[in-house]
Amino acid sequence: MLVSVAVVDTDAPARYAKQLLSHLGRKVAVEPVPGQPEPAGRLVFAYGFGDVLPGAAALELRATAADNEALARVQDVLARHLVRFGARRELEVTWGSATGDAEPGPPGPGAAGPADPGPGATADPPSTAG
Repeated sequence: MLVSVAVVDTDAPARYAKQLLSHLGRKVAVEPVPGQPEPAGRLVFAYGFGDVLPGAAALELRATAADNEALARVQDVLARHLVRFGARRELEVTWGSATGDAEPGPPGPGAAGPADPGPGATADPPSTAG
């Protein structure tokens, strides 16, 4: 499984967690997250899972899916709804890999993308065999 995480700074993580879980829970099942107190929850999509984990000063979103396409769908649903709920506070969601296996989702505003090595660059260093 691929896992991607976004940590969203906010002064109201529990409120946003409840709102996100309540809203999306009308369409998909919501389960408790093992080892996490409420209002943490897991959204069960047909194509993956979305964990919503409030902390003291941030809301952690964790997307889990079997492939990159499904992972991107989970990321999109979680991020799109949270950004809409937090529009007044200009919440930003930027996804990163939690396992090293996942492709990061679309970067949030102001996030740097991968560096372009430029034309003619190769992934492997030149051979020094002589």
